[in-house]
Amino acid sequence: MTRRVLGIAASPRAGGNSDLLIQQALAGAESAGAVVELIALRDLTVGPCEECDICLTSGECPLDDDFPKVLEKLLACDYLILATPVFFMSVSAYAKALIERCQCLWARKYVLRQPLFPGQQRDRRAMLISVAGTKSEQMFECVTLTVKYWLDVLEMKHVSSLFVNQIDARGDILKHPAALEEALRLGQSLVTGHHSADKPEVVRLFGGLSGETALSGDDL
Repeated sequence: MTRRVLGIAASPRAGGNSDLLIQQALAGAESAGAVVELIALRDLTVGPCEECDICLTSGECPLDDDFPKVLEKLLACDYLILATPVFFMSVSAYAKALIERCQCLWARKYVLRQPLFPGQQRDRRAMLISVAGTKSEQMFECVTLTVKYWLDVLEMKHVSSLFVNQIDARGDILKHPAALEEALRLGQSLVTGHHSADKPEVVRLFGGLSGETALSGDDL
């Protein structure tokens, strides 16, 4: 059965480092036999949640923009790859707006008690890519927590994360082939791996120390 992988690029900078990594990850998924699609949130209009609370009774978001198209893709895909730079210790504004708008799914599940996929058992998995530009070892903590609870609402298992720190200028990631190789590998594994572990595989790379890698599974 053909698997569908949706890539969401959440950087405001076209052709930036997180864009290059998600392209590699999608190439890996495609090489594993999946059908892939990439959307860039900067090319769409997805505003933030206005907390109107209409979704608490309808399960739907009433705001008129591109969110319904993205939501349809989020629910249809089997696997998801989100790529975001770190801004002020969290996901980009584009990513945060999308995540906030999924409040309607939270309302469906936890207020209205409506299953997202009635009568279906779906194997849905997700990969997170994030890039930051400082030496802080805490850069990805808020990103991880935000995405954790979003994926829970989407009924997706978080199976892997690729975090690359000390990468800032456009195209810097091209100087670090280890990061590109890991993105490709993790994209393949997203589709082919069994992912039986309770915690995701986490790969950390530091642009200032090319080749240094730490692997752990304790981020979620």
